[in-house]
Amino acid sequence: MRTAYSVETVRNAERELMARLPEGALMQRAAAGLAAACADLLGGGSAVGRESAVGRVSAVGRVYGAKVVVLAGSGANGGDALYAGARLAARGARVSAVLLAPDRTHEGGLSALLGKGGRVVDDPFEVLAVADLVLDGITGIGGHGGLRPDAVPVARAARGGSGVIVAVDLPSGVEADSGEVMGEALRADATVTFGAYKPGLLIDPAREYAGAVRLVDIGLGPYLPSVPEVEALQHEDVARLLPKPTGESDKYRRGVVGIVAGSARYPGAAVLAVAGALRGGAGAVRYVGPGGSTVIARYPETLVHDGPPSKAGRVQAWAVGPGLGDGPGVADVLASDVPVLVDADGLRLLDPATVRARTAPTLLTPHAGEAAALLGVDRAEVESGRLAAVRELAARYGATVLLKGSTTLIASPDRAVPVRVNPTGTPWLATAGSGDVLSGLAGSLLASGLEARDAASAAAYLHGLAGRLASRGAPVAAHEVAEGVGEAWRSVVGG
Repeated sequence: MRTAYSVETVRNAERELMARLPEGALMQRAAAGLAAACADLLGGGSAVGRESAVGRVSAVGRVYGAKVVVLAGSGANGGDALYAGARLAARGARVSAVLLAPDRTHEGGLSALLGKGGRVVDDPFEVLAVADLVLDGITGIGGHGGLRPDAVPVARAARGGSGVIVAVDLPSGVEADSGEVMGEALRADATVTFGAYKPGLLIDPAREYAGAVRLVDIGLGPYLPSVPEVEALQHEDVARLLPKPTGESDKYRRGVVGIVAGSARYPGAAVLAVAGALRGGAGAVRYVGPGGSTVIARYPETLVHDGPPSKAGRVQAWAVGPGLGDGPGVADVLASDVPVLVDADGLRLLDPATVRARTAPTLLTPHAGEAAALLGVDRAEVESGRLAAVRELAARYGATVLLKGSTTLIASPDRAVPVRVNPTGTPWLATAGSGDVLSGLAGSLLASGLEARDAASAAAYLHGLAGRLASRGAPVAAHEVAEGVGEAWRSVVGG
């Protein structure tokens, strides 16, 4: 599992560790890891950096003779970059430093760089145009509000050059704690972060600026709290969550999920939600709605009922809303005493007091537009501040919330519980009906007995992985995503 900690938490851990180390030792650890990552790139390796970035520098094939530019701001982040530049210079790289705050440059880092043959340049644009690699040490994790005006032309020149940009700890201009980008920022091809992930490295839009991320262990682990601010599940974490039948299992012990979805206008939503549910681990799927004949024609194993949901028979969880239009069922389902997932049309006119009053868990799965409507804000506000939005929704409705989008986030109503980030998302999932599949899948996992947060997390992970497997870099339809869930499940369980 990847865990991310706030700036305050990381700084507290650093202070505790530094009190036990010789002066400057922690910065040297960071610089050593940063220089090693840069050397991998300059040597054509793939330890960090996206494929295109590695391809741009693989022609160098070595550290010796490579042209490296260090963009050094004030404070420790600039010091890390300068010390790393010194280490690369000691291996024969031609290192130039651009000082964005000359009167506040880290003296030790600058002295080390000059002592190894590096140089300070007055004209950044000339060296950036021909650089093989650029170290972004302009601002650190404490920066706010985007790049300063005097740094913007330099950052643009770095991005416009041919060299790979490696961010030091965090891309300059992004918000470490929230993932927001409030002004201009320098987009990196790779980020080398120290001690712990920061939330902004996992959450869009900042995540898009980070490129490939490599974590350098500098010894903070024992000084970090056991509960992070943000966490991202990996294969082995999801494998432990997925329900596995035993010899005593039957369809009721495995769980029955009820699906209330579809309408005359959106009959396909019923089919797609049922498709996701059938692949979600529950023992049976009970469909309620006007699309029974269409569902049965595609999936004859489905148990079909005209409604209302309260009369449809036994279920261990409900998923309501996909393609429902103005159809009934939401109030009936919310009145039940089993876990309920509410999506799409079911979210319209949802009353916070009604949701908070439920005794069984509730899982809401809005996209950014639906979340904005629930919060009474503009969609752009949700998309730019996803972490704040998902936390506010969970608190307001007293429910677990899965906020879909470029980064899918899962928040509990308990603020002390870490927000989960799904790492498997792909832009190819931005297709009609994909969310209906996710609703059915998550509802089925709820019915199988998973807690709402775990069901949402596992469903998002499998859904994203299924989208990747189904598309393989090409456009994909929602029904193909549903078909890919089985393959995704097998790949997770198989490791």
